[in-house]
Amino acid sequence: MAGKTEYKNTWQKENVDRVNLTMPKGRKAIIQAHAEAHSESVNGFINRAISETMERDSGVPGASEGVE
Repeated sequence: MAGKTEYKNTWQKENVDRVNLTMPKGRKAIIQAHAEAHSESVNGFINRAISETMERDSGVPGASEGVE
């Protein structure tokens, strides 16, 4: 099992960035319920919300494509 964990940790270090997000108590449950209601993970929802906001703010369609 240690081999799988080591592989996963190495893959994540090479392929993803992590962000520590803080929010007011209780907000996480609201976000989780919203994401589940739309058949998304919390991570997927947050990434989509960021991408859509960046695209809207820049005014360039597809400006944030490829970000999951």
